[in-house]
Amino acid sequence: MKEKRRVDGACTLADYPAQHFRWQVEGRVATLTLNRPERKNPLTFESYAELRDLFRALPYAEDVRVVVLSGAGGNFCSGGDVHEIIGPLTRMDTPSLLAFTRMTGDLVRAMRACPQPIISAVDGVCAGAGAILAMASDIRFGTARSKTLFLFSRVGLAGSDMGACAMLPRIIGQGRAAELLYTGRAMSGEEGLAWGFFNRLCAPEQLLGEAQQFALELAQGPTFAHAMTKRMLHQEWSMGLDEAIEAEAQAQALCMTTQDFRRAYEAFVTKEKPVFEGD
Repeated sequence: MKEKRRVDGACTLADYPAQHFRWQVEGRVATLTLNRPERKNPLTFESYAELRDLFRALPYAEDVRVVVLSGAGGNFCSGGDVHEIIGPLTRMDTPSLLAFTRMTGDLVRAMRACPQPIISAVDGVCAGAGAILAMASDIRFGTARSKTLFLFSRVGLAGSDMGACAMLPRIIGQGRAAELLYTGRAMSGEEGLAWGFFNRLCAPEQLLGEAQQFALELAQGPTFAHAMTKRMLHQEWSMGLDEAIEAEAQAQALCMTTQDFRRAYEAFVTKEKPVFEGD
């Protein structure tokens, strides 16, 4: 990573020189575009690693409040590149394979650990690891022509990849997740919307713009509070109700110490729109 980092760890990422995808920051919204449209934007060993490292840096980024994840050329991501990943994997020994699968899992960990909400704009093919990237996002916008496939079973692998067996049932339900993970069949855009995988469907030509507009609205909100919401949504998966209520009490008390909370109150009193500055 070549981000500009201060002694206290804070950095800016607007000028980050992405090597394996497009990266743009505007209005505190970062748009990350997988950019191999001729192959439907597959991932490589190098792009996996760069994505992992970038999401690991995002907790320290002062100039990014929301991330939009998209693909170029009318498709989201076709998964691991058959020639650059799948082929080499068939020739690796077990320790090397485990190092690879742990690295891909680390990407999901980094996405879930970064405080910024992640919005995936999913058009066309969203397969394999691409489906995982969408799944690991906080919010998903799709199109009617979206085709989401957890196709690991089609290549002789388990559906338990990169956290899919933990996360997908929580998004669409156990039975629906089991069907997709066993069969590897495509989930249509309409199914994805009905099942709760997609938050909304957009016209293909409007998809990225709608996702970016939604991201901009989030970026204008209380940054610390949004980060806390994301953290609690993730952490409470493994909590009982009593534990969750106590954890949320502590989280909310922390939010009440922020200037954003005071600004919101002052704006309410003056009948103005609050301006949140992320502190």
